[in-house]
Amino acid sequence: MIAPPPGTAVDARLLDEIAAVAAEIALVLHRCDRPDLRIPGALWSVGEAAAHLALANELMADLAAGRERRYGDGTPGSLAAANEESLAAYPERDPTVLAEAVVRHTRAFAEAAASRPAAEPLLSPLGPMDLGTLACYLLTHMLGHGYDLARATGQRHMVTGERVELALPFLTAAMPRILDSRAAAGHRAGYAIGLRGGPRFGVVFADGAVTVTADPPPRPDCTIVCEPVGFFLMALGRRGPWSALARGAVLAYGRRPWLAPRFTGYFTAP
Repeated sequence: MIAPPPGTAVDARLLDEIAAVAAEIALVLHRCDRPDLRIPGALWSVGEAAAHLALANELMADLAAGRERRYGDGTPGSLAAANEESLAAYPERDPTVLAEAVVRHTRAFAEAAASRPAAEPLLSPLGPMDLGTLACYLLTHMLGHGYDLARATGQRHMVTGERVELALPFLTAAMPRILDSRAAAGHRAGYAIGLRGGPRFGVVFADGAVTVTADPPPRPDCTIVCEPVGFFLMALGRRGPWSALARGAVLAYGRRPWLAPRFTGYFTAP
């Protein structure tokens, strides 16, 4: 992860998109009168997912304001446990009330982040990161759950290629933190990963660890070029690699192109 230069503010465009996504999620919730609707492929209902979003956005706003808050130990498993514990302690499930909370806490995050340097270090639910990356984390988190809410209620989701590119600094920073070390044990390969029409980066597996680099390796074993929305949905576990390949969202080539469908299996989405 490349830290922003000292004194640089959090990208105003990123903060604008965070606010826009919050407003779109609120609209989805305002149009829903069934908080008990189940989210396809998930354990949560619409009301539970919306409550989780409200709580998470409040947490992120506190972190952006410089208030330290512990939430798990930085591992995907501890995050899942913390999520369930926080939901049990917060019984609100009214979509309208939760829509207002999501927007309110998002606004608080943007106001706090706008007044602090992007390079400021803090402790996030996924471990240490700077404030600029935390903003990308918030965007990623809202897009993932916003996608779930829109899908469950039959509405249009808010994941776009532009937003995926803005979220990319968090997605790449998170890879080493969500590595499934048992799945990756013995795997040695270098990948060039790219968003179609956008940036590319490198991912190298060796000795049960993974390193993410700003540039692809000189001679990658496998090059994977993804349509941005498809990349995002695979990264968050909302779409499988075979489905993405069938939809034409992924192109793989290189010396070992057969590695492409296995790539997401080396990570555990939080």
